[in-house]
Amino acid sequence: MADAAPIVVPKGFRAAAGKAGIKPSGGIDLAVFVADGPCAAAGTFTTNRICAAPVKWCKSLLPADDLRAIVVNAGNANAATGEQGVANAARTAAKAAELVGCEPRQVLVASTGVIGHQLPMDRLEAGLERLVPQASTAATSFDEASRAILTTDTHPKVVSLSYSEGGVEFRLLAMAKGAAMIGPRMATMLAFLLTDAPVWPNDLQPILSEAVEESFNCLSVEGHESTNDTVLILSSTAGTEPTLAGEALTAFAGMVRSACESLAKMMAADGEGATHFITIDVEGCRDRDEARAIAREVAESALVKTAIHGADPNWGRIVSAAGYAGVDFAEEELSLRINGVCVYESGAPTSFDAAALSADLKAHRDVSLRLELRRGEGKVRFWTCDLTAEYVHLNADYTT
Repeated sequence: MADAAPIVVPKGFRAAAGKAGIKPSGGIDLAVFVADGPCAAAGTFTTNRICAAPVKWCKSLLPADDLRAIVVNAGNANAATGEQGVANAARTAAKAAELVGCEPRQVLVASTGVIGHQLPMDRLEAGLERLVPQASTAATSFDEASRAILTTDTHPKVVSLSYSEGGVEFRLLAMAKGAAMIGPRMATMLAFLLTDAPVWPNDLQPILSEAVEESFNCLSVEGHESTNDTVLILSSTAGTEPTLAGEALTAFAGMVRSACESLAKMMAADGEGATHFITIDVEGCRDRDEARAIAREVAESALVKTAIHGADPNWGRIVSAAGYAGVDFAEEELSLRINGVCVYESGAPTSFDAAALSADLKAHRDVSLRLELRRGEGKVRFWTCDLTAEYVHLNADYTT
């Protein structure tokens, strides 16, 4: 069965990371993932109409069955950069392709950082010249790559899973960055999944899309949808016989979803300045879309998020956010539990110990909000974090 493990590198992949001088901090800011042979690949991307040049590049190439590399830079988003930005994304792919020994269309690119600045291509290309020859299969190389893609994250986010059953074995390594400018419909996030499971693009794309829908699209820090959101998955052994089918393919899909969910939760917990990780369960709606609409409004309410930060069980803010979510329900249908305590039932307040619940909120980082309706079977689980003064300070000073 699939189980969590330290970093185990899937067969057929190498990585390298280092400093290219893109981040003003001077930290590591460039990562490359290189495949030994052609890979099946799929991706999902931001739906923001202002989308970054690397998003446009990758969307034009995927899904595909012969990808060879991914180049990721941090410190510069290459977003809102016009035709020059588009040319720089293509130039990045061309330089990596020259070094890997493939065509530019076989290289995916991703960027994260400040919007509206052109990439320093001389530094980026020099960085690629150093790093691509150094790419290795060592777990430490992938760990370093997981750090190179970060911006305001406080720590890397990595998931490593393995499967072995009935003579079938494969591995999945996933990593992501993201701590703010995060809204449902993806986020200021990059995620990269590498696997040696033999899965073709016609299976990879729906598996990834469904996993993203159940994970990153159920995540919000402040509801601001980014220009650069990218999730990519590569399979190094696609095309080998036999390709996954039946129970093994189902298990693989479960691994992808599990990895994406774990990364999404890590991002919510690492929200800039966050002191609380909030799980929102909405149940009893007519369908999942209704449940998601309610969860999203609750997750993005500044009043809800500041109340949680202050350990204030101000349930009125939560139920009122549910009420303006655009979902047709009667007030008496709604109930709410905070950390398991029923504070509002069938449209009316309950008698509960507010001081005790406040103390519980103050003592624990994890917070549970459960909103229950009586309209059907639709439900969703959504993740967010509280809103703190530190978040304001970080984002007020981000470019200055």
